[in-house]
Amino acid sequence: MSLQLEKMEHNMAKLTIEVETEKVEKAIQAAYLKQRGQISVPGFRKGKVPRQMIEKMYGAEVFYDEAANSMIQEAYSAAYDECEEEIVSQPTVDIVQLEKGKPFIFTAEVALKPEVTLGDYKGLKVSKISTRVTAKEVDAEVEAEQQKNARTIEVTDRAVADKDEVKLNFEGFVDGEAFEGGKGEDYPLTIGSGSFIPGFEDQLIGAEIGKETEVKVTFPEDYQAEELKGKEAVFKCTVNAISAKELPELDDEFAADVSEFETMDEYKADVKKQIKERKEKEGKNKQEDEAVEKAIENATMDIPEAMINMQVRQLANDFAQRIQQQGLTMEQYMQFTGMTQEKMNEELRPQAEKRIKTRLVLEAVAKAENIEVTDERLDEEISKMAEAYKMEADKIKELMGDAEIKSMKEDMAVQDAVTFLVENAVEE
Repeated sequence: MSLQLEKMEHNMAKLTIEVETEKVEKAIQAAYLKQRGQISVPGFRKGKVPRQMIEKMYGAEVFYDEAANSMIQEAYSAAYDECEEEIVSQPTVDIVQLEKGKPFIFTAEVALKPEVTLGDYKGLKVSKISTRVTAKEVDAEVEAEQQKNARTIEVTDRAVADKDEVKLNFEGFVDGEAFEGGKGEDYPLTIGSGSFIPGFEDQLIGAEIGKETEVKVTFPEDYQAEELKGKEAVFKCTVNAISAKELPELDDEFAADVSEFETMDEYKADVKKQIKERKEKEGKNKQEDEAVEKAIENATMDIPEAMINMQVRQLANDFAQRIQQQGLTMEQYMQFTGMTQEKMNEELRPQAEKRIKTRLVLEAVAKAENIEVTDERLDEEISKMAEAYKMEADKIKELMGDAEIKSMKEDMAVQDAVTFLVENAVEE
């Protein structure tokens, strides 16, 4: 295999990869052996048709796709390892030459890691940390704990009220016709949560158990289902069950139940202490965010579009996994919220750009300040991981390859760069 790299604008590059003629023939033969069982020719048993016969009947190119896929996978992987530039996107592949008796040539267009020119990153101005705690904040925290310790009781003697959780049967109609995805049975819905189309939940307030209620809504103009955009719909809804929260009294007994303290005064004092510690932590996080943001603003870099697109896809995949853990498919989520994949990608783009810029700038700061993570510090971090996962540190290290260890050191150096920015910042 041979590799040529041509740099293009905006940190894009074209890799021209050539595979030797001998490997082309092997790949075509391998494709024939893999596919011959699927090809029928009169006079031959299935899987026994000679390659020459198949190529004569269907053309010499009959096995090219399969051969090309296998060669591209192997050759691109080798080229990726050989390339001295850091590739930061999936390749866009184009076949240049694939013929018997000739080398296989293809190109792969990729994004390269951009260089960062740092501006000012020392003496950046960040907000002062305030740890003042008010009585109102303490009361809000206590009331939140009260909500967490509420009992859920079944309600049978009244209609639906705000904040209730209901079990709901519903079916949606547009112009008198039921539409796909508009039906649900025993669906759990918290009134006022904003989970459904605007106006849907409000109209359920006052609904009685077992009695059909009509809910009229208008789908948003940007709704993901083309046939429902801007349409008026009627949902026939039946509430099967209502449940509500019953709050405990805020007294010494409550304090003893939710904490290690015997009185509300002691409990509130501890709550105040925890809020103060949280504010200090949040203040430090805010300083970190401000310092990083200003370092990014002062730096210059040319981020290739393909790098951003790959980060957007990663964020979208992460979101899909979180939705699935909640028991919803992405199709259901988009149906209920009116979201589309295009709209989601558009909304994720600023986050993707920020994530890329943050990493690039912090890596540049770490390089400029010679911030490196020693093996001793790495071992300390692995020991913390081992304690958290109740495993032996040596076992964790055994499971980690060179790439994982390198990545972990880089992540730690990036975090050290954040600390460096804050330590060298000025509070205002």
